[in-house]
Amino acid sequence: MYSAAAVAASPPRRDFISVTLSPEEAVGAGGYNNSKAWRRRSCWRKWKQLSRLQRSVILFLFAFLAVCGVISYTSIGEPWKSLTNKSLDDLRTEPEIPGLKLANPAVLPAPQKADINLGDYPELSPQKPPRPPHVQRGPSNLQIKPPRRDVRLKTEHDTSRVVEKLLQADKEEKTEKSIISWRGAVIEPDQSTEPPSSKIKEPEKPSSVEAEDQKEPVPINERQMAVIEAFRHAWKGYKDFAWGHDELKPLSKSYSEWFGLGLTLIDALDTMWILGLKEEFEEARKWVANDLVFDKNVDVNLFESTIRILGGLLSTYHLSGDSLFLEKAKDIGNRLMPAFKTPSKIPYSDVNIGRGTAHPPRWTSDSTVAEVTSIQLEFRELSHLTGDEKFQKAVDEVMKHVHTLSGKNDGLVPMFINTNSGQFTHLGVYTLGARADSYYEYLLKQWIQGGKKENELLEDYMRAIEGVKKHLLQRSQPKKLTFVGELAHGHFSAKMDHLVCFLPGTLALGAHNGLTADHMKLAEALIETCYQMYAQVETGLSPEIVHFNLHAQKGYKDVEIKPADRHNLLRPETVESLFYMYRFTGDKKYQDWGWEILQNFNKYTRVPTGGYTSINNVQNPSNPEPRDKMESFFLGETLKYMFLLFSDDIDLINLDKYVFNTEAHPLPIWVPA
Repeated sequence: MYSAAAVAASPPRRDFISVTLSPEEAVGAGGYNNSKAWRRRSCWRKWKQLSRLQRSVILFLFAFLAVCGVISYTSIGEPWKSLTNKSLDDLRTEPEIPGLKLANPAVLPAPQKADINLGDYPELSPQKPPRPPHVQRGPSNLQIKPPRRDVRLKTEHDTSRVVEKLLQADKEEKTEKSIISWRGAVIEPDQSTEPPSSKIKEPEKPSSVEAEDQKEPVPINERQMAVIEAFRHAWKGYKDFAWGHDELKPLSKSYSEWFGLGLTLIDALDTMWILGLKEEFEEARKWVANDLVFDKNVDVNLFESTIRILGGLLSTYHLSGDSLFLEKAKDIGNRLMPAFKTPSKIPYSDVNIGRGTAHPPRWTSDSTVAEVTSIQLEFRELSHLTGDEKFQKAVDEVMKHVHTLSGKNDGLVPMFINTNSGQFTHLGVYTLGARADSYYEYLLKQWIQGGKKENELLEDYMRAIEGVKKHLLQRSQPKKLTFVGELAHGHFSAKMDHLVCFLPGTLALGAHNGLTADHMKLAEALIETCYQMYAQVETGLSPEIVHFNLHAQKGYKDVEIKPADRHNLLRPETVESLFYMYRFTGDKKYQDWGWEILQNFNKYTRVPTGGYTSINNVQNPSNPEPRDKMESFFLGETLKYMFLLFSDDIDLINLDKYVFNTEAHPLPIWVPA
């Protein structure tokens, strides 16, 4: 037995129970086995062991994080989504190709504002498809054979082939070159800052027609035959009463002299070739070979002799391939060069081609802006053919100088320029009529002639058209005809020369060559106005000048004619624009309008013994008061454009290969060697 002291000294006793369970038993008893169900029960026990405050804090933190997540998604997710959608849209979108009609359409959108800067429209202008490798590229001066009248009518027109080429052209290597854009006009950049070089080792000779031009000619139709008959009637009067002289006086059966150089004959040479009048052409050629002599003591107007004589000879050389005409062109070209010997390099208006001297008019030292800036196509082409740079250099200096001058109004130029100072004079008067008209025409046509590389020319043209739209466009009453007026020291005049009717054709030509689409829309509006200048007159012939009514008045037409302006000189400008509009749109109404004009020429200006005469009064059908003068441009321009207007053959003077000078003489567009 233990004693009481021993029991008190011993430590307290602890009892333990040891239980050993097998894994199966543990599971069966619900013990811990790392399963998801066990973990959920364990977490729930721990959550219940937390105090109420602790559970509240944790719930608040979770709610706060959830709110922050929603806000972040709203602010960041939506912009990212829209950016992604935009990128996908850009990838899916292809550039649209505008619909094509008869010929090249305008391919660029109209400018949004008049003050858009360069580079706003980086789009590509249409490129011509490459030539097949087996076709040798010849000189740009292609021979055009006169149309045959004894061929059968083709069952299908070649328009579809042209459209297919144009559609293919838009797909050509668009990324080869960078581009320069000005107010929606695409300009192919030149590799250098210099204009196309006129250096040519040997004079070019017209080549035979290229393979693509070897096709059956389109037969001449009845309306074209009527033009041929009118030409022959006019030519009969000239041959019978004015042979070798400048102009026919059909009523008195005599002639008038201006320069004594056979102006009518030279002006009509390429018209006869285009109309297929071989017999008449050969007679005229003999006169040129045997009787046309420039070595005579006579003053000639630089502008008129350039566009009529030099232009006519160059055009006839290109069409016929006859070197006689090139030799004569070189002769007259050299004799006109003294006009450029001025302090400012702005040429004098008159040249004595025998003495080699030049001078301004007796009453002033000014030249008109249109005259000094509308001789470039001809002199540039003469350099291109002869290899002599002096011709092109002289006229290019004029354009570069005018480009830099102050005194313009949004691209519009005054009418006069001083040959001594080289500055504009008579500032503040702006017109697209006489003394300024062909300046605007030649800006575009030089750009086309040179292969669309001389950017300054196109910039000046585009600015000028914007200036026209800003300052000179108005609409008449009651028919709301769009017309081009004049601006004199801030005051608008609703006066429009018939000369201004060159503008619809020029605008259409620009649109055809890739300029803005609104140029064609303006052309369509203006050609309607030019037609109404005929249709609203008693004889159906336009006066020299009209004034438009700006306010509706009962019993009044849109067009008013003053007594001093009611003469008609057989001018070509409206028919010229009708030709361009039909060639580019295929709308038959333009042919019908031209046919009306030809019939009225026959009715009121035809002289029974031969020739046509200008008239003094277009408002008097019973007595139009004939003036006894047939201008050379009636044969050189009016009847030529009539014949081309009535033709459905777009290769009869193809406007992708030729550009007309302001006297309707076609000159080739330069093709890179």
